[in-house]
Amino acid sequence: MKQVDFNYLVRHFPERPDNAHKGTMGTLCSITGSRGFSGAAILSAKAALRTGVGLHYQLIPDCIYPIFASSVYESVCVPLTGGTGTACPADFNTIRQTLQKATAVLIGCGTGLNDDTRAVIFDLIRSREKPLIIDADGINALSGHIHILEERKAPVILTPHIKEFSRISGLSVEDILRDPAGAARNFARAHGNTVLVLKSHRTYIAQGDRLYENTAGNSGMAKGGSGDVLAGIISSLAAQGTEPLEAAVMGVHIHALAGDLAAEKYARTAMLPSDIISALPEIYSMIEHSRNHT
Repeated sequence: MKQVDFNYLVRHFPERPDNAHKGTMGTLCSITGSRGFSGAAILSAKAALRTGVGLHYQLIPDCIYPIFASSVYESVCVPLTGGTGTACPADFNTIRQTLQKATAVLIGCGTGLNDDTRAVIFDLIRSREKPLIIDADGINALSGHIHILEERKAPVILTPHIKEFSRISGLSVEDILRDPAGAARNFARAHGNTVLVLKSHRTYIAQGDRLYENTAGNSGMAKGGSGDVLAGIISSLAAQGTEPLEAAVMGVHIHALAGDLAAEKYARTAMLPSDIISALPEIYSMIEHSRNHT
């Protein structure tokens, strides 16, 4: 098992050539948010944009379109008009057309879980040929259907917390907490090239026989929305062409370091997930400065 540190970020974070333009820095398409859960879409989108992706397309239920569009100015908003308050099969044509542009796809943050969203998630697993990052209710949709990962056409990154991992692995929460590293490793070995990000006070990132441990971060990050920020960071890195395991390892550590900066500024009790996003520029400035002086 390897420990993640800042030097890993300096070595692996995507380069940004002087002649770069928005078309060369990746295109992330996000299917996130639902009626009552616009915040998850907003947080993940802002985190992705702060992490450098060139273009971000947000597929958003039309009932929360005005909320999202008035909060995130840099995203291209694509309304989903199926009328259920969530992504649904009636939106398949819009989703498939938009996703043709994608170099990575994020789904699950605040999507809700019902037959409609499950159908969309399964279709993405079966049909997408670009990296797919699945978070939150996207993971819950796999409960009892984990075999569908064997039908995937593209790398999949799963980002469950302990309870979500219990639902898809069949392990009890107690068994997972007893040996989270072992649980993560065993799941990764059983599911081929799937990258697992098992979130807890220490986060484990696993793919095949490779296992990383992140020990940065703090208890102030234990608030709803922090996972949406992490999903946005990882997705942005994947969209920029970073290999999925590296995107997950770096994303987790960047998220944790930004959380530590937010805790220093606002205190663990008072910090918010949006404060983690606000701290990201300082982390990226540190990475760029370190590169320029090595």
